[in-house]
Amino acid sequence: MRLHLIVGARPNFIKIAPIIHAIHAAQEIGANISYRLVHTGQHFDKKMSDSFFHELNIPNPDSNLGCGGGTQAEQTAAIMVAYEKDLVLNPADLVIVVGDVTSTMACSIVAKKMNTKVAHVEAGIRSFDLTMPEEINRMVTDSITDYFFTTSETANNNLRKAGIAEKCIFFVGNVMIDTLLENISRFKRPEIWKKENLKKGNYLIMTLHRPNNVDEEQKFKSLIETIIINSRNLPIIFPVHPRTLKIIQKIKLNSQSSQFKFENLRLIEPLGYLEFNYLVKNAKVVITDSGGITEETTVMGVPCITLRDNTERPETVTMGTNEVIGTNPEGIAPMLKKLFEGKWKKGKIPPLWDGKTARRIVNAVYNEFS
Repeated sequence: MRLHLIVGARPNFIKIAPIIHAIHAAQEIGANISYRLVHTGQHFDKKMSDSFFHELNIPNPDSNLGCGGGTQAEQTAAIMVAYEKDLVLNPADLVIVVGDVTSTMACSIVAKKMNTKVAHVEAGIRSFDLTMPEEINRMVTDSITDYFFTTSETANNNLRKAGIAEKCIFFVGNVMIDTLLENISRFKRPEIWKKENLKKGNYLIMTLHRPNNVDEEQKFKSLIETIIINSRNLPIIFPVHPRTLKIIQKIKLNSQSSQFKFENLRLIEPLGYLEFNYLVKNAKVVITDSGGITEETTVMGVPCITLRDNTERPETVTMGTNEVIGTNPEGIAPMLKKLFEGKWKKGKIPPLWDGKTARRIVNAVYNEFS
């Protein structure tokens, strides 16, 4: 059985790593299964891409399509053209895509047009917000997928409502949590820890990159100011996404010549997986607009405030430590007050988020094709 594993952006690497490890384990006991790791090149920033291969013990890609940059349409087209050539030269029995990035959708379309079966890991999650490129990617991918590997009962129900046959849905759990639990003992302190004299629970972590938070200059300023005003002067560590860096440079946030400067805000470059999650694990709270981070904070029991109007991961709210508060800066103050008063919910870990998801995926794939 020949598999193609598709990666393109930071979340993909985290999700594909345990699947690779599970394939290796199956090979060791004689399973006739091989894989080709295809990197589309969607993320070309070293901290957002290359470092993850080393940290998560992923082998170098068998091919790098080099499709970084450009608009959504340009990148989608470039990936499709490049991956079609790769798949022609290297046929597969099954193409496995993960998550909801442009590479996920583009490679799924190519595979199906070439009559190759597709498996989608993290299928069925929905924000029902069509302004999000990721939601379009999820919907298109799931409309042509053959095997659906899901993280929650909510995702299962979304697929059932879309008419997906029960036999094609595999409730396996969350591969991101496989990676988290595999590496939690390896988390390492970044330089900022010693430089700022950080201690467990005495700082905040913030990540922002979505257009409705960072693209409007005045709104972005208002979000930053509100978080800082209500942070009780704790350090705020802000690893800056390449997208967000553009607006930060435009408004001269924390630059020496700017009036828009805050003493307890620390802007740093993107961190590798092990360093970033060390900071998350020990933070007082994480403030983010990322989906995946809300899953990691739920398992680590860290309070999380999500600056979005919706989430495709509702179990992080209904079961976990996450609260989705919208993008209006006025919603921040009461949440931070609740946090500092010690009234944050404890949360619990959703079913099958147990570190064994990739094993269940590989077993299911092998049983289907053997």
